[in-house]
Amino acid sequence: MATSYAVTTPIYYVNATPHLGTAYTTVAADALARFERMDGKDVFFLTGLDEHGQKVAESAERNGMTPQEWCDQIAPKFQEAWRQLSISNDDFIRTTEPRHMRGVQAFWTDLYEKGYLYKASYEGWYCIHEETYYTESEVVDIDGEKCCPECKRPLRYNSDGEENWFFKLSEFGDKLLAYYDEHPDFVCPQTRRNEVVSFVKGGLKDLSISRTTFDWGVPLPFDEGHVTYVWIDALLNYITALGYGGNEEEMAEFNRRWPVQYHFVGKDIIRFHCVIWPAMLMAAGLPLPEKVFAHGFLLTKGEKMSKSTGNAVSPADLIAIFGLDAYRYYFLTDVPFGNDGSISMERMVQVYNADLANTWGNLCSRAFNMAVKYFGGKVPELSAEDYAAMEAKHGNPLKEVAEGIYAEYSQAFNNVAFTDVAAAASKLSQRANAYIEEMAPWNLAKDESLGTDLAFVIYNTLEAIRLLACYYAPFMPNTSETAFESIGLSGVTEIVNLEDVSAWGLLPAGNPVTKCAPLFPRLNVADLGLE
Repeated sequence: MATSYAVTTPIYYVNATPHLGTAYTTVAADALARFERMDGKDVFFLTGLDEHGQKVAESAERNGMTPQEWCDQIAPKFQEAWRQLSISNDDFIRTTEPRHMRGVQAFWTDLYEKGYLYKASYEGWYCIHEETYYTESEVVDIDGEKCCPECKRPLRYNSDGEENWFFKLSEFGDKLLAYYDEHPDFVCPQTRRNEVVSFVKGGLKDLSISRTTFDWGVPLPFDEGHVTYVWIDALLNYITALGYGGNEEEMAEFNRRWPVQYHFVGKDIIRFHCVIWPAMLMAAGLPLPEKVFAHGFLLTKGEKMSKSTGNAVSPADLIAIFGLDAYRYYFLTDVPFGNDGSISMERMVQVYNADLANTWGNLCSRAFNMAVKYFGGKVPELSAEDYAAMEAKHGNPLKEVAEGIYAEYSQAFNNVAFTDVAAAASKLSQRANAYIEEMAPWNLAKDESLGTDLAFVIYNTLEAIRLLACYYAPFMPNTSETAFESIGLSGVTEIVNLEDVSAWGLLPAGNPVTKCAPLFPRLNVADLGLE
């Protein structure tokens, strides 16, 4: 059996439909999952929805629905958005599902029995939007009002001494610091790791893990009237989706899949994922995920994109202009994954035209047209002797470039350095376009004595396209499939040994070659009304 490889997104709140920010994380996780499948791994890719908590209950009430009705009408919108973005997730978990609720109750019962929980009263500043308590030192002053350090909304001071169950988080500071030292890649990128280490060194306080002021949550099985704090409920999705808390067969699947290789999260939730979550797992005696990668924010006009600030953009709006694959490519490649990045329509057009319309798309159009024109819509056939003779005569720069790409490409994917992934593939795409200009096949076609030379040039160009369709598939699965079909192949995303497939010269001679509509028709900024 292939090696298990699991990657997750955070589960998203059901307070609004997906925007570019939530899609960003999901597309990134999807690209990694697609690559790992093509590289021979047994991949499990998880995403889903966080459906509990006071914020959800209040949203439902404002809309005249029960919390479950509210969640049920939002969930299909996320699932449709992921279909529209060609997200290849293997599971979609909702925290209202019985399998999740069962696993949450099993987990906290285990920690209760192990003595990691105690009951006490709680007072402090509380943000309903973030569903989080903050200390006096954490709150920010805005126009003389105590506000949330995350969303900047006014805080409420809970002074009635609500009785909560607490998790002994304070006992895990030294264990966490030791783990960070022993596993320096657990938190990525390095700037996030430094932030997490500094936070833990500042001292950890015990964490309230239950609420009694509302009932929309997973009930604690050992204390009636208490529901699990929404963040503590949500974090457990990563193991409940794998079968934790289930029957013998489900637990066997959990033990096979856990720990996951990557949690992808936004940088605003690293304390939950890099401090609280690993402490919970340590208490339960479970292994920790291999890596938590906290990416930056997408910024429009210098502000984080979110529904609450009113600057969120729908993925569908941009897909309608640029097409799905170009949308995916832009967001994965224009800003190094991990950094904040400013986005704009003007920049999207620039990347689209330079990388896709003028380079990758142009290469496909020219090569397919010439194969149809000069070789009757077939991949040219050359004997081994003729091919070797042509290599001796002309050299084979495309082969030379191609032979170094897989190692660079796969290493970049393993580091989730998506800009480097694209750069590795683009070396071949750019060289292939230059190769056509250098070899001028239209001139070779004028001289019958140069028929073998022409066949050599067209074969090499089509072979470069085969490799590029493989390399671009995790980013742009649909156009890669179109390119594959145009050279008589199919199932680019069904590849399960990318290293072997990356060998030069595997395109079968005689395969049919067909023209296709331009993969990326050039866009004009003026036509889009952006000037």
